[in-house]
Amino acid sequence: MANKLVNPNAREAMDRFKMESASEVGVQLKQGYNGNLTSAQAGSIGGQMVKKMVQAYESGK
Repeated sequence: MANKLVNPNAREAMDRFKMESASEVGVQLKQGYNGNLTSAQAGSIGGQMVKKMVQAYESGK
């Protein structure tokens, strides 16, 4: 099953968010498929994204 966003127009923003989060944890992503990532790298990117979303929610943004 593919990831589906409620608003398909949000894909570009989510891709930018993912690239920004990856950069913050020191993981280099390329545009498109990144199947060469380790589980640890993918997890650190996802964890950083969640951390930032929680912070944004808590600050009322």
